[in-house]
Amino acid sequence: MGKKRKHGETETAEPTKKDEGAPVRPKRTLLGWKDKDEAKKQAESNPDSTQVFRNKEKVMVTCSRRINYRYRHLMLNMVSLLPHCKKDNKVESRSSKGATLNELIELRGCSSALFFECRKHQDLYLWMAKCPSGPSVKFLVNAVHTMEELKLTGNHLKGSRPLLTFSSNFEKDAHWKLLKEMIIQVFGIPKEHRKSKPYHDHVFVFSIVDDHIWFRNYQISVPHNESDKMVRGGLDKMTLVEVGPRFCLNPIKIFAGSFGGPTLYENPFYVSPNQIRALEKRQKAGKYAKKVKAKTRRKMHELSNPLEPDEFADMWRE
Repeated sequence: MGKKRKHGETETAEPTKKDEGAPVRPKRTLLGWKDKDEAKKQAESNPDSTQVFRNKEKVMVTCSRRINYRYRHLMLNMVSLLPHCKKDNKVESRSSKGATLNELIELRGCSSALFFECRKHQDLYLWMAKCPSGPSVKFLVNAVHTMEELKLTGNHLKGSRPLLTFSSNFEKDAHWKLLKEMIIQVFGIPKEHRKSKPYHDHVFVFSIVDDHIWFRNYQISVPHNESDKMVRGGLDKMTLVEVGPRFCLNPIKIFAGSFGGPTLYENPFYVSPNQIRALEKRQKAGKYAKKVKAKTRRKMHELSNPLEPDEFADMWRE
């Protein structure tokens, strides 16, 4: 029998096998799938590209309990116009609503809020707030007309980004500039938002008339016929068709905090709806008082000027 070979001689250098598992999955980003090596190369080549600002604005929209059906439809219209908003359950309209809303906004991961507060089933107040540090604005909403009520011919795609236009009055005073910046941040839909469409086909118009902010929504209508085809950049053939809704915002106060805090601005021309209704009641009560005074004057006149006795009054009593 031959000699047995040693155990070390039988082992041969086996070629190292490569890992046959699945390749490492690249990291997913907001702009798509991205490889780590490619990301490092891009960061080294373009150091300024890592500091690009990305708008991640999210707005929570909610309302108070016992809201009117008309104001609820207005809130739903605003939800349909703002794809970056999140709708939440109704909140009780109390003095502690600010802390409750701030907690809800934080839980929902939002940075702004639109709170529709209805009082006495007839007065609508709109709170526009930046959370959690503020500022916040309280508006009185007047002249409300919803989309279902108007039935206008305008129509635009749901989720498309709007163009925001402001009248020149917003540049006059400091409080109008602050309101303009808040409106831009709340109503401006972030670019490349997952629920938005990447083009503009309607306009939000904010104009100041008599110290009130009037809101309008218009569709940008462009002719699609070959004969009327518009040249790129030409605005002559563009038309605006109103879509809705319509409402008017009367600013009451601007607070430094979220749903409260120190008062930054107070509208000196604001008159509450309760005072207006009380004045109307006084005017109606004035009419009644005039009638009572007329009756007393008539009685005093009759007593001061009595009629002469009629000589034929007792002729037929016999």
